[in-house]
Amino acid sequence: MTIDDRTRTELEAAVFRRLVKHLQSRSDVQNIELMNLAGFCRNCLSNWLKDAADANGAVMTKDESREAVYGMPYETWKAKHQGEATPEQLAAMKKNPGSH
Repeated sequence: MTIDDRTRTELEAAVFRRLVKHLQSRSDVQNIELMNLAGFCRNCLSNWLKDAADANGAVMTKDESREAVYGMPYETWKAKHQGEATPEQLAAMKKNPGSH
């Protein structure tokens, strides 16, 4: 399949928005679970968004990038949805030092 750069960018943007929407709808999935299974979490995604903004000269704060990914201020999300990590989750994260 051959597509032009603009179409590819539009498709990638649509996929990003769908991923963010999916993660917002799955607040039951903890960031540590994402890190342990996939090697990235919502915070990583928000950091990548800010990195892309910085690289393109767009003004975006860390709080703004997190709100774009979480769908609400990060501290609000944490208070509403973040639970305590289990000892098993913490141990699994320590086995994967290259992530987060």
